[in-house]
Amino acid sequence: MGEARPADSEISCERCEACCCRLEVLLITDTGVPARFIAIDRWGGETMARLDDGWCAALDRRTLRCTIYDRRPWVCREFEMGGPECVVEREMLSG
Repeated sequence: MGEARPADSEISCERCEACCCRLEVLLITDTGVPARFIAIDRWGGETMARLDDGWCAALDRRTLRCTIYDRRPWVCREFEMGGPECVVEREMLSG
């Protein structure tokens, strides 16, 4: 059996540094992302636009919540809070 974790160490988006919002996100399906949040990479592919510091342009930096949540890209929909990718990104950020 795994060791129980204290409640304050549980993974939650409310207590996150928005690790996933600093990853490159390819737009591989049309979910209705507004054009102002779309960038074109050097190969002509569409990606989520990022600010100069690497954060997703659609992230509200005050609340750390997505401003286009209902229209977010497929990759963002599949990136599950507490899932393997989330855990790896959090560990990379803290370590």
